[in-house]
Amino acid sequence: MSNSADSPGTGSSPAGTRRFRPVRVLTAAVFALAGLIFFTSFNTAKGTNIRTDTSLLKLSDLIQERSHKNASLDDSNGVLRDEVDGLAGREDGSSKAEDAKLAALEKNAGTQKLKGKAVTVTLNDAPPNATAKLPGYPEPQPDYLVIHQQDLQAVVNALWQGGAQGIKVMDQRLISTSAVRCVGNTLILQGRVYSPPYKITAVGDPQKLQDALAASKAIQNYMVYVNVYGLGWKVEENGTVTLPGYSGTVDLHYAKPVE
Repeated sequence: MSNSADSPGTGSSPAGTRRFRPVRVLTAAVFALAGLIFFTSFNTAKGTNIRTDTSLLKLSDLIQERSHKNASLDDSNGVLRDEVDGLAGREDGSSKAEDAKLAALEKNAGTQKLKGKAVTVTLNDAPPNATAKLPGYPEPQPDYLVIHQQDLQAVVNALWQGGAQGIKVMDQRLISTSAVRCVGNTLILQGRVYSPPYKITAVGDPQKLQDALAASKAIQNYMVYVNVYGLGWKVEENGTVTLPGYSGTVDLHYAKPVE
């Protein structure tokens, strides 16, 4: 049956007049809304591809640039410190006992080079397509396949526990105020950024250092992920190595209350 509203020649409306059709108004509203969306998108993009997050790319580039700059400043600071130490080592009126005490403090502070037998631990992310190697374990979440801050801290703490005389993470010497921090899958250490694999080198008795690593509960937990999901783990003796002295700033930075 036809609809009387759409049938010509019927109905009570006068000839020559048209009925009000809501569908036409709705169509016009849709086109108007689409135009507004296109205009807003164009105005937001300003001619750029809004599918790419250029702000994150710029931030990553800035972080890498600052990391390289900090490394250069650290090297320059180390050279200047050596010059200052050389000048200070000249006749300054101090006794031999005082000089010996100062040298011991510098050694304990980690600002001087340290030579001795060493052990290096290397941590690395698992392959991105890793699967559970042993039965009874779930398939890995992305979080299972990357090195975390607590993994690095566990190794550093175990090496100190094993009597390490000094520790180097990547190419930087650790001191008492050093903080091993991870942001995402990158390591931030003393103003510089590193990506895996991460290498931690400790000078000390190699056997005691390895025993401390094996005894660490946190590392034992990490080894489960090594065996099941393929996280990287390597321990090797390096013979005799020389750790660099810490060359960064020793100024303490801390929060202050707002006045």
